[in-house]
Order: sequence, then structure tokens, then C-alpha cells
Amino acid sequence: MTAAIYTLDQLCLAYPNSRSSGSVLALDQITLAISPNEVVGIIGPNGAGKSSLLQLLNGRYAPNSGRILLSGQPLQQQSAQALARQVATVAQISSAPQGLCCEQVAAMGLLPHKRWYEGTSAQDLQQVRLALQQVGLADKAQLRADTLSGGELQRLNIARALVQQATILLLDEPTNHLDVKYQHQVLQLLQGLNKTIICCLHDLNLAARYCQKLLLLENGKVRAYGTPHDVLRPALLQQVFGLPCVVSSQADYGWLQVTFIPELAHAKVGVPSPC
Repeated sequence: MTAAIYTLDQLCLAYPNSRSSGSVLALDQITLAISPNEVVGIIGPNGAGKSSLLQLLNGRYAPNSGRILLSGQPLQQQSAQALARQVATVAQISSAPQGLCCEQVAAMGLLPHKRWYEGTSAQDLQQVRLALQQVGLADKAQLRADTLSGGELQRLNIARALVQQATILLLDEPTNHLDVKYQHQVLQLLQGLNKTIICCLHDLNLAARYCQKLLLLENGKVRAYGTPHDVLRPALLQQVFGLPCVVSSQADYGWLQVTFIPELAHAKVGVPSPC
């Protein structure tokens, strides 16, 4: 059996409560293992703990209790540079560095692999240009990054993460601001990288189509973890999201389709039978 790349054991994370002297529990007793080279989608309603979990996985926060092992070693004991060589993060919201062109921003992914006195080599530049091509920004390499649209900036941040050459990519809503074409292009790209991809996704149908495993969170707790067929069950989704739904199988293509039906929330008729 392949050893887990992440092992999470009884993780708890709490934030200070701004309205009182207490704290708010963001993650509660999270225990699971993530295998190498899997595409894992973290799903759940707003406030479920999705982004908080990513912040633990990239080492930004330390858990209040429990532990995280990265390739069998305690994550919190690793240096920032060693962690950056293994884990690249693409945040949901970021601003473009002022005055830098796209090529320079993508090249920032080289930093974990450079000493302070080392410059950018021809091989580095080739790597940067390949990453820009992969995300559809090759023609904007010399354009200032602060002139990009939100969707273009998101793709540029993914290019920087690719240049970082990490074995793990953590992405918070990677399809945010992207139109339909680039939503699928980016997720197809991530799916084909042969890396461990862990991403928060609001769109359950994109998650069902591109993720091998899904982690369903609610109020900081794990409600389900497994394949899309294991997790995307109508009764469970209705409990978590508060709306009736149907899950159908797209037999011709091999993925699931989730359809929420708010009109049935107060109706006396039943929800159509799921697949």
C-alpha cells in the first residue's frame, strides 16, 4: 500500500472570538489520509472549514491539537524553505505585484530553489514560459500583471505554483473568476500534472468530474470522505446544504451530475429517485 503523503490525526483548530473572550472552533477532530498524486476536492457550505484546512496543510497555522504528518514527518517541524519545495499554494483572493510583468510574477515560483545570489538561468526561463503556456498566458508574458483581469490573474498564480515544482498543490477555489472554458482548462491541467492536488471547490459538478476523492465538511467536521460516488449522495447533500437534490449518472461520460431543486424545499412532493 502506498504511504500517505498527508496524515491528519485528530486535528482541531480554533480562532479567537472577536465578540467574546472565548474561541470559535473551525475544525473539529479531523482524521484522514491523503494518498500521493490524488486530486482531492474539499467541498461544503460556507463556513464549513475548507479554507482553514488548507491553511493547516500549508503550514500557515498550527493546529490547537492533533498532528499533521507530511510524507511521514511532522509538518510543523519543517523549515519554511523545505515546506515551499514540497507545497505550493494558490490563494482564492490575491492582488498582483505592482510593476511586475507576468513572466516576472511566474518566476517568483523559483525562489524556494534559489540562493539569494543566484539569478535566473536559461533553463529557469524555459520553465517559466512553459508554465505560462500551460495556463494560456504565453501571449501576455511581458504584460504588467496588475493590468490582468481577475481570471487571468488566477491563472498567473497557478503558473507561479507550477514553476515552484512542488509535489503538492493546494488551491482555494482555483476556478474563481474563471469563465467556463478556463474552469475546465485549469482543472484538466491540474488533473494531468501527476501531483497531489488538494483544492476547495464550490461547484459540486466540477468536483465530481475532476476529483478522485471528495472531502465533505460541515461545521468543521468530516461528513464524508471517499470517491464522488461515495460522497455525493442525495440524502447527505440535502442535510449538509439544506436543499433537495438529485444526483444522476452521466453514463456516456462516467461522471455524476448534482442538481439542487429549491422549488421542492417546501413542496409536499418527493424528490425524484436518485441514481
